[in-house]
Amino acid sequence: MQAKPRPAATPAQALSAMDSLVAAHLLGQQEMAQRLGLNVTDLLCFACVLKAGEDLLTAGDLAEHAHVTTGAVTGILNRLVRAGFVTRVADPSDRRRVRVAAVPSAVARVHALYEPYYARLNALFADYSADEIAVLTDWFTRTTTLAHGYIEEMRVQDAGGPDEGEERGESKGKADRDPRP
Repeated sequence: MQAKPRPAATPAQALSAMDSLVAAHLLGQQEMAQRLGLNVTDLLCFACVLKAGEDLLTAGDLAEHAHVTTGAVTGILNRLVRAGFVTRVADPSDRRRVRVAAVPSAVARVHALYEPYYARLNALFADYSADEIAVLTDWFTRTTTLAHGYIEEMRVQDAGGPDEGEERGESKGKADRDPRP
C-alpha cells in the first residue's frame, strides 16, 4: 500500500498527541476494567497472563511482566481467582511452584469486550503503509522501553537511591524539574 500524505508535525505536536492518546487509553482501560469487575492493575496482570499464552507464568514472572512487586502479585492473583479470571496450576517440573492459567470463559469475556475496539484499530492501521507501520511499531516498542526505564528510575529514587544528576554530582531542586504530568 502506498503511504497517504500526512500533515507535517513538530515533536511538540507529536508529544501533545501522545499525551492525548495516553489519557484516552487510561480512561478506556478504567472503563474496560470496570465492565469486567476488575481494577486496572488486575486487568493489566490478566493481560500479561493472556500474552504468555500456553507458557504459563509463575507469580514471580507475572510480577516482572506487570512491573509490580511480588508482594502485590499475591493479592492480585487472589482477586483474579475469586473473580474467575485465572486458576493456579501446579508446575509439572517443580511441585513447590504454581503457574497461572487463564480461565477460558474469562478469556472469552475479555475478547468480546476488546474485539470491536481492536477491529477499529486494525482498520486505522490499514490506512498506513508497511513502512509506516514498521516506524509505528518501532516507536511504540522503544517508547515502552523508555517508559519502563523511567518508572524504574522513579522507584529507585523513591527507595532513596540517587537520581541521574546526583550520580554525576549535580543537584536539582524541585523548582528546576519539568512538571509535566
